Amino acid sequence: MLKPFLKSLVVLGLILSLVLGDASSALAARTGGRIGGGSFSAPRSYSAPSGGYSSPGYGYGGGYGGYGGYGGGISFPFLLPFFGFGGFGGLFTILIFIAIANFLVRSVRNIGSSEQGLSIGSPQISVGKVQVGLLASARYLQKDLNELALRADTSTPQGRANVLQEASLALLRHPEYWVYGMTESQKTSLDSAEAKFNQWALTERSKFTQETLSNVNNLLTEGEATRPSLPEAAGQLAKLDESGEYLIATIIVGVEGQLDLPKVNDSQDLRNALQTLGGIGSDRLLAVEVLWSPQAEGDTLTSDDILAAYPNLKLV
Repeated sequence: MLKPFLKSLVVLGLILSLVLGDASSALAARTGGRIGGGSFSAPRSYSAPSGGYSSPGYGYGGGYGGYGGYGGGISFPFLLPFFGFGGFGGLFTILIFIAIANFLVRSVRNIGSSEQGLSIGSPQISVGKVQVGLLASARYLQKDLNELALRADTSTPQGRANVLQEASLALLRHPEYWVYGMTESQKTSLDSAEAKFNQWALTERSKFTQETLSNVNNLLTEGEATRPSLPEAAGQLAKLDESGEYLIATIIVGVEGQLDLPKVNDSQDLRNALQTLGGIGSDRLLAVEVLWSPQAEGDTLTSDDILAAYPNLKLV
């Protein structure tokens, strides 16, 4: 009888210390951190059509052997019904056929140029996401990402590329802590890419009850984790007693051109995906968001949290 009573007393004391103690050590529900920035303006390698292509049927003002006076290659086909093929000698007939051939070639070229112009006018952008669930014993990751958020320059392309590389490297360092993973990528137009990127980022941010550390476009904000109420603390302790603790890290990117991310079926697929992200240079990277939870010290995610908030994760 005494043993259960003592155990209850210890649990009650722990709950009270968590609720009344310092906020940094309090259990807080799904605190989150965020690093990122960028812009979905036209990529630097993009150049609009120069307008140097002629309209179909024009541009033959020089003529052939003195026949420039007809005012353009489009004139020759319309002259055929009037002149015929046999009345003006072999040379004139040959010139007419040359004019027809050039007219057709230029028309095809102009059609191709128009199609190319449409393609250039809407450059292809890829939006990708890699998500990793780790055992909470990988506390180094939480520390590394916190430090990265505090010192990163997210206002420049090179600074954002460094954030992407360092975050990918931090996740690659200790694969023995990987438990879950997933990837997703989509190739779309420049106009649609920003909407998709923002949708994915907002979806992940909505899973945080508090965003306690943020560095986006070099705007750094820090907040304190809210102390839980007595019932919340008791519930969290009960969950921790029944299940393990986890960390979730998500990287979302918008890049120029193709981005091939393998579907995650095992740890090697996850490694390949992280290496692909880490290899993206500043010349292709348009925007990046690195999000992780929990961010506050002492905060945890349980297996129940993972199942509820991250149903697409796969065991690796």
